[in-house]
This record gives sequence, structure tokens and C-alpha cells, in this order.
Amino acid sequence: MNISTHPVVIIGAGVAGLCCARRLQQLKVPWVILEASDGIGGRVRTDRVDGFLLDRGFQVLQTAYPEAQRELDYSTLKLHPFHPGALIYYQGRLHRVADPFRQPQHLWATIFSPIGTLGDKLRVARLRYRVSQPSLAELFQQPESSTLAYLKAQGFSDNIIERFFRPFYSGVFFEKELASSSRMFAFVFRMLSEGEAALPEGGIGAIAHQLAAPLPPEAIRLHSRVVAVDDGRVTLADGSGQAARAIVIATNGRQAAALLQEDRQFATTATTNMYFAAAAPPVREPTLVLDGENQGPVTNLLVPSQVSPSYAPPGQALISATIIGIPREDEQQLEKAVRQQLSHWFGPQVRTWRHLRTYRIAEALPSQLPPTPNPFAPRVRVRPGIFLCGEYGSLSGLQWAMVSGRLAAEAVVADLASAEI
Repeated sequence: MNISTHPVVIIGAGVAGLCCARRLQQLKVPWVILEASDGIGGRVRTDRVDGFLLDRGFQVLQTAYPEAQRELDYSTLKLHPFHPGALIYYQGRLHRVADPFRQPQHLWATIFSPIGTLGDKLRVARLRYRVSQPSLAELFQQPESSTLAYLKAQGFSDNIIERFFRPFYSGVFFEKELASSSRMFAFVFRMLSEGEAALPEGGIGAIAHQLAAPLPPEAIRLHSRVVAVDDGRVTLADGSGQAARAIVIATNGRQAAALLQEDRQFATTATTNMYFAAAAPPVREPTLVLDGENQGPVTNLLVPSQVSPSYAPPGQALISATIIGIPREDEQQLEKAVRQQLSHWFGPQVRTWRHLRTYRIAEALPSQLPPTPNPFAPRVRVRPGIFLCGEYGSLSGLQWAMVSGRLAAEAVVADLASAEI
């Protein structure tokens, strides 16, 4: 068997796998993607239901991501930004916390809101300056702790931690304890400060489709679940095989560990996303609404159709409610609890909302507990001929999925070149 005549086999058509294929194609190395599911994108997918666009879990694109700026055409995605900041439900009403650098008109409302002290608001400005000074590579070399310990070390009060940071970053990391890495917190805080959080007009899944657009469709094989890898060959669930010049595993962490036969417990966080249709939006701003009382089950609420009207048919509104974890309640019990909580926020209109769909996502993100890997030097080369990209050897999020895909492709090409010398 002349292995040099076979393609590089990429297992998984998520963002990391697609970026790996893009880079291999740029370097003129033949490749094929084997994807177990019925579509591309991994977690970055959007479903159309009754004319509504439903992203699979609460997701946004941070426009400041350096790798996204390199890989994506923002103008073609037709991005629609959120207002920076949030509305926070606390003590029976909504309070505004805005970014005074970009929304100076809301400076006084932010200063006089009961969310945090005046000192806290000055500390936010100081934190913004502090995380913006080092390079991103240097940011990920700073001392690491939990996000909660980091915020306390910065002098933030329990008030602002409980009313703002906990509900906001619970929706980022899908865990309520703020146990995730302080480096990841600083990175996300910086990206929010330097750019915008936005939704593509076609839903979050449009990102994956844009990444795949220059790739030959016949090279992406759906319904092709790989069950074993060996040097120079992969085995599929139907018993067939595919010879490989090299193998890149671009699956989620649990699947990667299984394929590599590594005895590693890969911890993940979970989330539940509930969608409703309404005749009118409960808030008219393109902004996030947070549970500042931590009464649950909803941690944050968004009206995606107020961010991008394409998310709902004309004359209707789409409402997205995020719940951390997988609740024990069945569908009816959970919907009742969600409506009860949101009725306190928005009144009797909540009873008229039509439930569209609930996504219970058990493996929403890999755990970001410290110590975390260096995303600028992720684990890429497992052994000769077998490589990794995605969350198993790196960090979570679009930025790092894209970086790991590119670095894996470049490592493959370097190995192939050295083998030919």
C-alpha cells in the first residue's frame, strides 16, 4: 500500500475539522472529512423551525477573535451586534449595566444602578485596562486561579459578583460556581471590550457553512462514524475502512479520548436552551437579560430576533432562555418553572408565548477548570501519523477551535515533508 497516495483523514466536521481542511487545501494536501452526524458544524448549528432560526444552545460570535477575523468574511455573514452590557433583573425590576466607553448615554444609569458599588464600576474600568495590556500569548501565561478567586483578588464586591459576573459568565462557561479558569475569563472579558458580540443573519450555523463553502462537498462525508484509528487507517461503524496518509481527530473530547484509547476522564459542562415564539418581544433592545437574583432556572434571556430580525418570521419574536445544566424536570415541569420565573420579569404576556423547542446539551463545553492548556501550543501531534485538533488538546470556543485546526494542518504538512526527505 502506497500511503502517500491516500488523503489526510479528518474525523469530525466541526469548526476545528473544517479549519484543518481549509488549511490543508491551501497547502495543496488532499484530505477527506468523515462526520458521524447528518450535518457540519458540530455544536455550531442552527435549525429552522416554523420559520424561526434556533441555534443549538446560546452562542455568539465575538468579532474581536483574531482567528475569526482571519478565517471569516464578516460582511458576508451580515453580523448583527448586541448592545454592550446587560439588563439585570433584581429587586423586582430591570436595571441597566452598560459599557460606558461605547454607550456613554447610559453612564449615569449604570453608575446609579444597584448592581455593584461605585468602587466596583471603577474596578471594571481598571480590569478592562489590565487585561488589554499584555499580548494574548502573555495573557495565557499569567498566574491562574478560578474566576471567582480572581474577581475577589481584584477587589470586586459580593454584590457585583452575584448580580452581574455570576449570571453573565455562567452563560459563557455553563457553570454557576465561577470555577472556570481566570485566564479564560480575562480572555473573554478582553474580547468583549475590544469587539462586539454578534449573531450572523443566517444563525450561528452560518459560520460553519461559510468555513465549508470553499471546500469540495464530496470530500465531506456525512453519516460516517469512525470507531477506531490505527496508523494509516480508520475503521467506520459499518465495518468499512479508509486508508489515510495521516489522521486528524477533530471530535469532541470524549470521542477523541475513546478513539485514542486514552484513559482520561474528559469533564464537560451542560446547558439547556428553551425557545419560545411571541407576538411581541418582552424587551426591544438587542441585549442580554440576566437573573441578578440567582433564583433560576433561567440564567439569561435573549430575544434573538431583536438582534437580527431574520431569526423570526415577520410580526413575531423569538425568545431564548438559557438554563445551566440538565434539569431533572421533564419538559412540562421545566416549561412551567421557566414561565413562572419569567412572569415575574415580564408579567402575564409570558403565558401567551408558544414553546418551540428545548435543547438539552449534555456536552456543551469542555470544563475550563485550572490548570488549562496553552492554546497557542495545543497538543497536536499524538504519535507519528495521528494528530489532534479541537477541545481535547486545547481550549473551548470558536477562536481556539479555529486555531487548533490550522495548527494541526500545519503539523501534518511538516511531518509529511520531513518523511519525504
